[in-house]
Amino acid sequence: MIINLTQMQPGEAGIVREIQGGQGFVRKLQSMGVRPEKKITKVSSHFRRGPQTIEVDNIQIAVGFGMAKRILVEVAR
Repeated sequence: MIINLTQMQPGEAGIVREIQGGQGFVRKLQSMGVRPEKKITKVSSHFRRGPQTIEVDNIQIAVGFGMAKRILVEVAR
């Protein structure tokens, strides 16, 4: 099942399938280690529209809600 990052539950893991956005947006995420075919784990999220914390390669990264909505992840539920 493919969902966006904001729909994942804390502790849930998945594989990044697509990053929707322009070249600059994609490049910014890739510089942080978030790229297609990479395994990520959602660590936490704040209430409502707050930042989403994810773990990629044993590094925790916080991305904004708007950015997180454009990261599509395949999870096994």
